[in-house]
This record gives sequence, structure tokens and C-alpha cells, in this order.
Amino acid sequence: MTKNEFLQRFNLSQLTKSNNQELLLTKPKTFTQSAVLIALFEKENQLYVVLTKRAKHLKHHPGQISFPGGKVETFDENHIATALREAHEEVGIEKDECDIVGQLHPYQTMSGFAITPVVAILKRSPLYAIDENEVAEIFHVPFHHFLTPTQHYTIEVNLKEGQHSVHFMPYKSYNIWGATAAILNDLSLHIRNNPT
Repeated sequence: MTKNEFLQRFNLSQLTKSNNQELLLTKPKTFTQSAVLIALFEKENQLYVVLTKRAKHLKHHPGQISFPGGKVETFDENHIATALREAHEEVGIEKDECDIVGQLHPYQTMSGFAITPVVAILKRSPLYAIDENEVAEIFHVPFHHFLTPTQHYTIEVNLKEGQHSVHFMPYKSYNIWGATAAILNDLSLHIRNNPT
């Protein structure tokens, strides 16, 4: 999928909430507000997603695959500012290199975070400056990988709050799961449901 195809499909219709978002957004609970940057870039007419592997010593989700991002701070103007700031701090992506496409609906995790995904197209292949205190590795996945339903796996987990779907989207040696996989699933569903 090219950048232009993605933009056309992304903007074709209004975003809908997934079943997980509908369920979790109705729960009266205080969540820590956070934002992540879904950074996409085009190389040889193919769109790629930037993902990170979190450092193993981190308190929250150590060693897991994630988007660059983190907690909303009081000085952040909005969720977009948070996502851009965190992406710069973690992996060195400059905000001037990002064309913001839009936001997905917030995704609330069972660990108490409300994550607002911010979608951006990078103007060129990124140059990184990794904060090794937060990020162990950066890698890229072709976006078409997430558009393939056979690459999606879901298991139902029974929790005291009720049944919860946990998504998995393995890629090579990487186990992309949890909130990151759920966000990619919602984005891929939106793109697949809006063919050109």
C-alpha cells in the first residue's frame, strides 16, 4: 500500500469505535492519559510502520512491542503534542518531519492507560536517535502485513470486568500483541473497510 492509497482510505469515512473500545470506554474508571505516534513512511512505493521494543527494565510493559509514546504531561497542549514529544524523546523523530493525518479513538487498557493513537506520515525515511533508557530496538513492518486478516489472532480472556479480547499480530521474530496489536487491528479494519 502506498502513502496516497492509505491517505485516501483513511480519510474516506468517519472512524468507528471497535467493540473493545465501546466496552472499555463505558467503564467508570480513572485512566492515565497517554498518546502514541503511529508513524508511517513510504519506501519504494510501500508504506511501513515504525515500532519499538521497550527496554526490559521499564516499570510498565517491559520488553513489549509498542509505538513511540507515553503519558500526557500538564505542559502538553494536546494528545498530538504528547505523541510528537514522546516520539522525539524516545527515537529522535522530529515533529517537523511528521504530517499529522488524524487520531484514532482512545483505547483504554486493562492496566489503566487511555491511549490516544495519533497517525502521522513521515516526510522521509526516519533518522533515529534512540533513548536506550526507554527503547531497546526500533524496527519497521510493512503496513500491508496488518491488512492481512490471516496475520491477526485473537484470544478471549475472562477478567473480573468481563470478557476481553487480546490481539496478536506476530511479525518475523516479533510478538506484537495487546494494546499495540489492538490499535493496529482497528486501523487496519478502518483502511480495509474503505476500499478505493
